[in-house]
Amino acid sequence: MPSLDRPRCSWASNQLSIRYHDDEWGVPVHDDHRFFEFLILEGAQAGLSWDTILKKRDAYRRAFAEFDPAKVARFNQKSIARLLANPGIVRNRLKIESTLTNARSFLAVQEDFSSFDEYVWRFVDGRPKRNAWRSQDRLPASTPESDALSKDLKQRGFRFVGTTICYAFMQATGLVNDHVTDCFRYGLV
Repeated sequence: MPSLDRPRCSWASNQLSIRYHDDEWGVPVHDDHRFFEFLILEGAQAGLSWDTILKKRDAYRRAFAEFDPAKVARFNQKSIARLLANPGIVRNRLKIESTLTNARSFLAVQEDFSSFDEYVWRFVDGRPKRNAWRSQDRLPASTPESDALSKDLKQRGFRFVGTTICYAFMQATGLVNDHVTDCFRYGLV
C-alpha cells in the first residue's frame, strides 16, 4: 500500500489513483505495447473520470488482447459485438471501433518509423518536457506539442486523439513531467 503521508499531486486521491500516480504517471515510456495501452485508455476516458478507466483497466487488457496492436487490428464485427456486451469496459461503439482503427494506424506508424516510440518522442525533441507547476489548477489542457501530435495522428487515421486526449497521453507516458513541484515524484521522473 502506498504511503499516504507523502506530498503528491492533488488528483491522486484514492488508493488506486495514488498507486498509479506513484508508480506510472509521468514515467517515460519506450515500449510500444505500453504506448498503445495508454492511447486506447486515454481515448476511452474521454468524457469520463480517469478513476473509472483505472478500475476497468484489467478488463480492458483482457478484452483487447493485452493491448497487442497486431491482434486488435484483426478484430472484426463479431469482436465489436462481443466488446459491446462486455460490462468490464466502456461500451461505447465509437470508442470501441476507434480502438480497432487506431490499432491499424498504430501498426502503420510502426512500419513508417520502425516503432511508435521513435515516432512519438519526436514531438518533445526526444526527451521529457519538464514543467514546473506549483499547483494542479495551473496545468494546461493542451499545449502546442499536443496540438501537433493530435493533428499528425488524425492525418494518419487515428480517432479519439484530440489535443486534450493527446496531452493526457503525453503526461501519462512521461513525454511531459507535470508533477507539481512539491510532489515527491517531481524530481524522480
